[in-house]
Amino acid sequence: MSTAQTPDDQLPVGLAAAEPRNPGDSPEVSDPPENESVGTVIIAGLANLLIAIAKLLAGLVSGSAAVVSESVHSLADTVTEVFLYVALRRGARPADEEHPFGYGKESFVWAFIAAVFTFVGGAGFSIYHGIETIVDGDHSGNYLWSYIVLGVSFIAEGTSFLRARRQVAGASRKWGVTPFRFLRLTPDTTVKAVYLEDSAALVGLVLAATGLALSQLTGHEAWDGIASVAIGVLLLAVATTLATSNASLLVGRAVPRQVHNQIAADLVSIPIVVAVPTLLTMQIGPGDVLVAAKVDFEDNASGGEIEAACDEAERRLRTRYPAIRYVFLDPTRGTAGRNHVDGGVDL
Repeated sequence: MSTAQTPDDQLPVGLAAAEPRNPGDSPEVSDPPENESVGTVIIAGLANLLIAIAKLLAGLVSGSAAVVSESVHSLADTVTEVFLYVALRRGARPADEEHPFGYGKESFVWAFIAAVFTFVGGAGFSIYHGIETIVDGDHSGNYLWSYIVLGVSFIAEGTSFLRARRQVAGASRKWGVTPFRFLRLTPDTTVKAVYLEDSAALVGLVLAATGLALSQLTGHEAWDGIASVAIGVLLLAVATTLATSNASLLVGRAVPRQVHNQIAADLVSIPIVVAVPTLLTMQIGPGDVLVAAKVDFEDNASGGEIEAACDEAERRLRTRYPAIRYVFLDPTRGTAGRNHVDGGVDL
């Protein structure tokens, strides 16, 4: 660590003082790269819009309730991508005096709205339309167009899904966890939404094709309606999962337990730190984490040594986890060896 001192009258105050003292030590924090999720969302949105139009035309021509439900499914996904794009842009705004911890949580707000829209616009219509078809629906039109559109849609949705899957796989390898565990607790709500929606879209296409085929083979339109209801239930499950996840992040979720314990270990490794009796973390945005801890320093440590130790602790944490945006350490009395471990979210 550099021994150069900054004159007291040149030290930053206010929001500037919360930034890293040496931005060069952690370039990922001071100059973050373009979020890969933006590209994922744009590609998914364009694909869903084109697919929605094609499905709607095929559904009207063939008279298939399941295909019409799939068109609404794709339309709901398109609107969802718009919400997610807004979430990425608005959540990336820098902190100001009115919002000193930034606007990261606004990403969770828009992602929550997107989940609610999927619940109402996609699941509600699909279930209602399916029940209506089961009760009194009569099939009219050509089945061939539905099969063609469903096949083309599967290829398009698969392309979008593979991009999201590559992003999830890369991130999960970086953190040393399985893709399932990464999706369960990642604060990047956009990639989670795209991944789950594309997965649901592929399953929904299979359901629609199955219902259509059974209706054609048996002559009973009820199979088409059942497929539509199944698509609605699938959307309901996805929307509930996303809404629950975003609600947890809005309330103020901690980092995963593995990260929590590593932060505690890094703080205790500072030479004059005796114990870390309290360690609190909070995800304040998709890529921003706040760390607040009560730290017991050696009783004979001078004020200057404590200040230097705090700067070193912040540097270590930011170097290991660039997502850590704010670090607040409170000198307090503690007991050697009694550290706050096994906190955070259990994976």
